[in-house]
Amino acid sequence: MSTEGSTKAILAALAANAGIAAAKFVGYFITGSSSMLAEAVHSVADTSNQGLLLFGQREARKEPDSLHQFGYGRSRYFYSFVVALVLFSLGSIFALYEGYHKISHPAPLTSPLVAIVILVVAIGLESFSFRTAMVESRPLKGKSSWWQFIRRSRSPELPVVLLEDTGALIGLVFALAGVGLTVLTDNPVWDGIGTALIGVLLGVIAVILMVEMHSLLIGEGATADECRAIRDALEQTANIDRVIHLRTQYLGPEEMLVGAKIALAARTDLATVAATIDAAEAAIRAVVPAAQVIYLEPDLDRALAR
Repeated sequence: MSTEGSTKAILAALAANAGIAAAKFVGYFITGSSSMLAEAVHSVADTSNQGLLLFGQREARKEPDSLHQFGYGRSRYFYSFVVALVLFSLGSIFALYEGYHKISHPAPLTSPLVAIVILVVAIGLESFSFRTAMVESRPLKGKSSWWQFIRRSRSPELPVVLLEDTGALIGLVFALAGVGLTVLTDNPVWDGIGTALIGVLLGVIAVILMVEMHSLLIGEGATADECRAIRDALEQTANIDRVIHLRTQYLGPEEMLVGAKIALAARTDLATVAATIDAAEAAIRAVVPAAQVIYLEPDLDRALAR
């Protein structure tokens, strides 16, 4: 899968969040709303996160060297994990603290209409970013659900942006509800409750991202469909009787390691073995282009011999 789509989604999110963060800070200074401050910090965290994702993509393009002989592809997973940490620490914990402070020491809002206008505009901008991420993700998602796409995708950026944008939109609704209820009831505690809800939301999203990125960092194998395609490609190659065992692992979002032991007919000459392995590698890459590093071990079918 190309990084072009994920880069487009990251840049759209970066532009939207940078503008939204500035507007929210202006709104906070005018109104004193803790929900607005929590959302401003949330947008700063999201903007920083998009910068980290772009940096991770750049690091992943570095050429392999003697120390990292399989390249730097997992840098994209590492920086996506850092994104989850930033979202949790800078976004969730701060919002929870602000919410607790506002509930414990409520203070009236000034010019709440300014906050409402800024939040409505922010919802529009976040919707644009979210739509961009959805459009770029759709070809990769296929027939699976969005949740399945987030869980199964080996490319970290699009799931991260999708979750961030989802959290941003829901967080804006919480902030809008907090400010709106504060105006309607003349009780600023609602602003603090909206802030606390934003903190809980960001914490949940951060934990989901940590779990997914941890799994990718330690190494995930091919999907069930990819494994089936690789096995079929091997078994349909001339001179291969069957696949004895197959192991796969993603070295990066666009590079997979494939190792397999294949059973060949007894007394197969060396030239035929070499030609068979070349044909098998080509067949694998034809069905799974991400399979860039392939190691095939020819063997005899000892189970058949017994």
